[in-house]
Amino acid sequence: MSGERVVESTRTCVVELPSGALSLPVLRVEPPAPRATVILAPGAGAGAAHPFMAAMAAAIADFGMTTVRFDFPYRVLGRRMPGPASHSILAWAAVFEDARLESGTAPIVAMGKSYGGRMASMAAAEDTIDPDALVYLGYPLHPPGRPEKERAAHLPRITVPQLFVSGRRDPFILPAERWDVIVGTCPAASIAWMDGAGHSFERSRDRRTVMDVAASVLAEARDFLDDVVSSQRDTPGGEARFARPPDPA
Repeated sequence: MSGERVVESTRTCVVELPSGALSLPVLRVEPPAPRATVILAPGAGAGAAHPFMAAMAAAIADFGMTTVRFDFPYRVLGRRMPGPASHSILAWAAVFEDARLESGTAPIVAMGKSYGGRMASMAAAEDTIDPDALVYLGYPLHPPGRPEKERAAHLPRITVPQLFVSGRRDPFILPAERWDVIVGTCPAASIAWMDGAGHSFERSRDRRTVMDVAASVLAEARDFLDDVVSSQRDTPGGEARFARPPDPA
């Protein structure tokens, strides 16, 4: 995107919770002529401004797509642990509808790190959101060391394409063979395995910067995201509107 301006902005999105309305901070990074919008939700232990989230937003912008990041209600309220899943699903719904209004006819991808991705999947499974695809960055199949506590029964109900970017050393999905079986029960779903990577895509004796890590994660999803955009190209003017930017030299 050299020589072209990426616009970063902050706004609020109102979610209606049982306790009343709550304003969520929303961070938007938009490149010129974006091909799609990626809504990027954080994991349970981080927020939208976490360095990894910011690095992913920058990498996705360089790939020609807008990113929308937000914080879940529990974090806005100053709590350390997620509250009811229903509150996080309501947040996903509010941010999704807001992004749809801003994105026009461009495809929308729901992407989330760990907990953020799991909440997106639950929202999609119950038709609370209807993204063109979902990308999970370290899906938390079960708590570490508790493989009997699987959180995947809803995944086969999702019919849009799903990509699970997973580290082979991630304690949230071990044993990996079981994860292969579960994803295999889902329509249009696949795993992008990252050898040697853990739950946050870290590696032993890792000296990479957070930007390097984000770039390596996005590299696993680039073809998948291109395919999502390609499905829109049969609309009038679609080829020009969603043309992929050149790879950086």
